[in-house]
Parts: sequence; structure tokens; C-alpha cells
Amino acid sequence: MAFLALFITSCRGVSEKSELQNVIIIIADDHAVTAAGCYGNNIIRTPNIDRLAEGGLLFENAYSNAPVCSASRQSILTGKYPHATGVTLLTTSFPDTSNITLAEHLRELGYSTGVVGKTHFNNRTDPLPDHGFSSVVPHGQYRQWLKDQDMQPVPDTVDVLPPWKPFRDPARVWLNADVLPTAVREEFGSAAFDAMKAVEFLRQNRDTSFFLIVGFHEPHSPFNFPVEYASRYDPADMQLPQGSPEDDRFVPAIFRDLTDEDKRGIIASYYTSTEYMDHYVGEILDATENLGLDENTLIVYMGDQGYLLGDHKRFEKHTMWDPAIKAPLIMRPGNQLGKGIRTEALVQFIDIAPTILELLDLPFLETVQGKSKSYLLDHPDAVGNDYVFAEFLEDNKAMITDGRWKYIYTTGKYDLGQGYETGEGPSGILHRLYDLKNDPEESVDVSGIPANKLILSNLQNEMLRIFQETYSSIPAAVDSMTIEEKLAWFCVPRDVGSQRGVE
Repeated sequence: MAFLALFITSCRGVSEKSELQNVIIIIADDHAVTAAGCYGNNIIRTPNIDRLAEGGLLFENAYSNAPVCSASRQSILTGKYPHATGVTLLTTSFPDTSNITLAEHLRELGYSTGVVGKTHFNNRTDPLPDHGFSSVVPHGQYRQWLKDQDMQPVPDTVDVLPPWKPFRDPARVWLNADVLPTAVREEFGSAAFDAMKAVEFLRQNRDTSFFLIVGFHEPHSPFNFPVEYASRYDPADMQLPQGSPEDDRFVPAIFRDLTDEDKRGIIASYYTSTEYMDHYVGEILDATENLGLDENTLIVYMGDQGYLLGDHKRFEKHTMWDPAIKAPLIMRPGNQLGKGIRTEALVQFIDIAPTILELLDLPFLETVQGKSKSYLLDHPDAVGNDYVFAEFLEDNKAMITDGRWKYIYTTGKYDLGQGYETGEGPSGILHRLYDLKNDPEESVDVSGIPANKLILSNLQNEMLRIFQETYSSIPAAVDSMTIEEKLAWFCVPRDVGSQRGVE
């Protein structure tokens, strides 16, 4: 393998500036697909994400494979479904020996590899596995760096965010309905630090092939932004989704006391945090250009999943509705495209790793379960996946869609987890079907209509096929189960150390 790495590196040559040699993946935390100008939002200001889209390929229908940070991020990094990585729950430690990451693969091929900011590896061993990253700058370094800075204090007359205490404080407080800034000035904010460390990595590795992931913490709640960004959005200008009567049964209790004024304030905070992060996306883009790396660097911008901004009467992402599992995805392969293009092809995040490798003309990573979509750069009107899949096993839930129809299954054995309990108790088994063409808001479950019986059955079988083909070990007893029993078995989390759903 070492000889292969040397051979590939020498053949490519760092002087061949027209050839893609480097990769930067910028991951925003909980970025709703509707919260960017290039995705049609006329209120929010995201000039740098828009600038990236102007020279790249924007994916209109990109789906995360899990609506929770840790499961989604490790799925992206390995190109495997969450259940196949062993990470389906929020706090699961990322198994090192049973996964090969894109970073490990590229480092073996001679790449310098680095990650800055959020990783959600959750590892607790000593020493910590590096998962293929030779340079790691975790969020803890930001906290230490901040302590060492000589900062001018924010005046006492400025109202700032209190300490973040989700589920202990009322939702309007930890979701920042009062649109309050963090008690730091712009240059000392989290995004500023992450961008600074990312640019340092670019400078240090400009003369070699590199792979860098930048994991911004924004715009995750409480939607942080520095004092200079206060009052950039008027809550009165924010548009509120209405939801549907079907939503009422499943609205988490913590959201039921939010007023419309609160909801508009939360959206304004979210937009402000996103605009703040966007500025530092621009810092990274500028550095790439100033260092002469823009022609031979593939830049990927994405959210780790989406976020419900009042959609379905809630503010979170742990659901299977489109606003929670669709996210921005933009790829700019150097200066090859010339102008921005869009594709409506159906893609999922496990496709990103094989797409990157094919664009770099590097050996395939055999463990990936996604499929390269590099052909969409030249043929954006081509067909993507027949189906995309997502799972949220905290709530024993899975989803599959062909772009027209979406099927969601849940055992309904528990009330919603992670603090989002409805107070109504477990729902019991649910089969939901949505007609995305005629009901894009996913407001009416049509699973009970007799004419849709075959559609429902086909999607169930496709969901089972994905589970069966990608699950590492399936007991023989599962073969004799009914379809519903099989779905229930596969939707139980089996992460190492997991408890919920395990008998």
C-alpha cells in the first residue's frame, strides 16, 4: 500500500495545478436546506455559500442518512449507513477497528489529513484513535485558546446569552428566542477560531496533497453569534410554517408553550448564527484562492443534517420529514465548472466519500456502501439513486424515499427520546406514507388509502433490502419473521453500550 501511495503521489505531482489534488469539506451543524440564499431564501444573507454555489454543483435533493450529528458524521466519513458504522445514537463512541474512514484511506495514499472543530467521535479511550487525521484541532482547544486571549469585555449594558442549559431552561431560552449574542466579539467566536485553524492547515500543507474537514459548531442551538451581529434580523420579518393537524400528536411537550413571537425570534437567531458562520466560510474560500489552491482543490459544503425551523410545529431535527433530513450540499471541483449548476438527482450522504475518490481518480474504498455521483458534475440532469434511506434508532425509526413517495416506519415503543417526549406516551407501530409530489409539506399520511397499498409494500421491501444487504450480522431467526417483525428488529439500536430498545 505504501508503494501504491508513493506511485500515485509521484504521478499526480503537486505542480499539476489543473488536476484535483486536495479536498476541503466544510460541515455546518444543523444547517436547514432552506436557510441559504442559493437555496431560494430571500431573507437570510449567505454570500459565501452562495459564491461557492455559483462555481459549483448544488444538490437540490441531498439526504442525510441520520438526523442526529454523531451518526450522520461518521456515516459521511465512512460512506456507510449508520447501523453499519455502529453509530446510530448520539453519544456512541465511534468504533475504530471496524471502520475505515476516508481520512485513513487518503492518508495511506500519501495525503496530509486534518480536522478542525466538531467531530462527535465520542471516543473515551487513552490514547484516543485519530481515525486517519494526523492533525486534530477539537473544540476543547478553542476553549483553552479563548482563556488565553486578552479580550476587551463586553459592556454590562449589552444583554447576552445565558449559559446553555437545554431542557433545563424553557425552550425559548435555550433556543434564543430573544435573539441575544454570545458574550464575545467577532474575532474571538467559535467560527473565527475554526476558520483560523483551517487556514493554518492550508498554509502548512499547500505544497502537498491534503484532506481537511472543518466542522463548524454553527448554527446549532443556541444559535451563537458575536455582539457585532446583534439586531441583524428583525423577528417580525421571519415567516412561520403552519404545520398540519397531523403534527399535533407528536409535538414535543417542550415546544408547546412557544408563542409565535418566540418562534420568530428563534428563527432570527438561527439566521444570524448562519450568517456569522457564512462569513468564515468566506475566510476559508479566500485563503484557498490566495494560496493558489483554488484550481486544484475540491471544496464540499454541507450540513450534517437539516433542521426544523418551526416546520411541523417544532425546532429540532430528530424526525424523518424533509426539512430535518435534507441538507445543503455543494461541490466545487476547482475551477472546472465555470458557472454554477444544479441537480435534482436523489443523493445521500454515503455517496460523498466514493464521489470524492472518483473525482480524485484514486483507488476505491471497498467498504463504502454509497455510490459515486461524480457523473452529475457533467450531467446534472442524470438520474441519481433509485432510493435514499435514513434511520433514527433512538426512536426506532427508519425512512426510505424514491423522491416521489416517502415511507416512514417506527415501532412507536417509546415516547420520543433525547428530551423530546410528547407526554402522550408511546404511539405504537406506525406506517406513514407521503406523496411528496402532491404534498411536499408532508402534511397528510396516505398509507391507509387502498390504492397506495402496492406502493407501501414496495417501499417496505426496499427498506428491508437495504438493512439486509448492509447489516453486519443477522440471526437466522430473523428469516422466519413477518415483514413488520423484521422492520422492528432492524430498527432497534445495537451500538456498543446502547440501552434504548435493547431487550
